[in-house]
Amino acid sequence: MSATTSSDPLAQRFETLAGANRRALVTYMTAGHPDPARSVALMRALEAGGADVIEVGVPFSDPMADGPVIQRSSQVALGHGVGLPQVLEMVREARLSVPVVLFSYLNPILAAGPEVLARAAEAGVHGVLVTDLPVGADPALEARIGDGPLAFVRLVAPTTPTERMREIARHGRGFVYLISRLGVTGMQRDVARDLPETVARLRSATELPICVGFGISTGEQARAIGRMADGIVVGSAIVKAAESGVEAAHALTVELRQALDAA
Repeated sequence: MSATTSSDPLAQRFETLAGANRRALVTYMTAGHPDPARSVALMRALEAGGADVIEVGVPFSDPMADGPVIQRSSQVALGHGVGLPQVLEMVREARLSVPVVLFSYLNPILAAGPEVLARAAEAGVHGVLVTDLPVGADPALEARIGDGPLAFVRLVAPTTPTERMREIARHGRGFVYLISRLGVTGMQRDVARDLPETVARLRSATELPICVGFGISTGEQARAIGRMADGIVVGSAIVKAAESGVEAAHALTVELRQALDAA
């Protein structure tokens, strides 16, 4: 694609990357972890390290889809008194130039009131991913979110039938987050053997960019998945690195960026 044609910042980012034959690096961080004071610096470090999109996690008391690393980060952030209002203030303060996706369970969004997505957009958020709101679970609520100011990023599991993939993607914007394997989030040593087939099935079901997440932690994995998908999502490895400091998270982001560019 020779020119950017969309006014949606997420779509613009992926169009620009596709035009340069590059893959997207989507990094996840839990807002308020390792502490509120360093969260803004961490967002900026991820951007400086080469992240194309930053997922900012909203701390939640019962993050069932997440593994021990992100669960722990969520509990730490809650212990610091960080909730959705504080998360939006961090995004506002960071003033990032890359798209931001709010990554949340449903309860914090409902508790924040009907105007929360508008407030998020005003703070500098461009997309929203709700981990526990599958397509068809609550059509009225899904329509409200989908018609709102943020791109509604949807999740697809590796066991999802192709027709269901098509339906999920039809209700999404920005990109499709393809879960690489069943289970909870967390670093893994190997890439799932059936991932190429799953990516190909999803590719046949949607024209949206496909980003693969769950378990990616090394440059080698990033390079391998970058050869088949439009981007990767790295969460637990970034959160784990952030426990050692902002510099460690930045260094890992640089490593992943270089690996993706070599894919």
